[in-house]
Amino acid sequence: MKILLFGRGTITTQYGWAFENAGHTVEFYVRPGRAAQFGASVELDLLDARRNRRGDSVRVTWPVVLREDLDADHDYDLIMVSVTHGAFAAAADFLAPRVGRATVLVFNNLWTDPRQAVAAFPAGQVVWGFPGAGGGFNNAGVLRGGLLKTVFFGTLGGKLTDRDRAVRELFTSTGFSISEHKNFGNWLWHHFILDAGFGSETLKAGGVEALMSSSKLLKGIVFDVRELLPLLKARGAKLSLAATLPFFLPARLFAFVLKKVFAQGSLTREITLRGGESAATSAEMKVYPRDALEEARRLGVKVPRLEGIERLLG
Repeated sequence: MKILLFGRGTITTQYGWAFENAGHTVEFYVRPGRAAQFGASVELDLLDARRNRRGDSVRVTWPVVLREDLDADHDYDLIMVSVTHGAFAAAADFLAPRVGRATVLVFNNLWTDPRQAVAAFPAGQVVWGFPGAGGGFNNAGVLRGGLLKTVFFGTLGGKLTDRDRAVRELFTSTGFSISEHKNFGNWLWHHFILDAGFGSETLKAGGVEALMSSSKLLKGIVFDVRELLPLLKARGAKLSLAATLPFFLPARLFAFVLKKVFAQGSLTREITLRGGESAATSAEMKVYPRDALEEARRLGVKVPRLEGIERLLG
């Protein structure tokens, strides 16, 4: 498969490296002027959990192909988009007239209505997914990240198409496993408010390492998400029992589970710490609670916990 990755970001770079190692052709689209800035290779320091739950260490200089132009008559089979949710609209505007015959994999958080977000793309050419990866570029330009074995896919209510199946086959043949979710738009919104809760408590803690060590702040994530569930309802989301039940468990139990997830030496902890080393990833921690707060005010939903950290949102 010939794959174009939109932007040389944390997620696109890690999955691009995995795809190329599996025999696929991988190239990156970057904005004019960025190719010279980025250079012809990427320094990778990754933990790859596709075969080892603790993550195989990968340290390599990976040569990459960067391009600064894209015409509609290209021969890419897949265009993978994984950008910050605030940058998605601009990415979609650029790509929509340039998709050609390719499938577009939307592989990131969205807080807008998913159907509206991709309305400009050719009908039937969009596939929905979400990464199981994290980390970021440190001050030296090294990508310190990690790939979990599981990735997340779904549809917006329809049946799987040939394009859906082809993209899933790409990931499974590259060594990933798939967690399938119905009504993926709902799933994305639920994930967004979880990120808002995580970001909120990280800001209170002063960093991810302090958060992962604090039972009080880990419990706070539960309270933040509970506060935001009425916001999802106000937006028209379906609050399914499966999606909301974990957040109505006793907060102490939820915090206990999270402490196990983030235990010393765990892969999740290491990937989260690596994300904390990245200025861009740390800055994104403010974006989720800030956007959730703005939407709550627009819809008249009370969110006193978020209002209480507004001074930290910048």
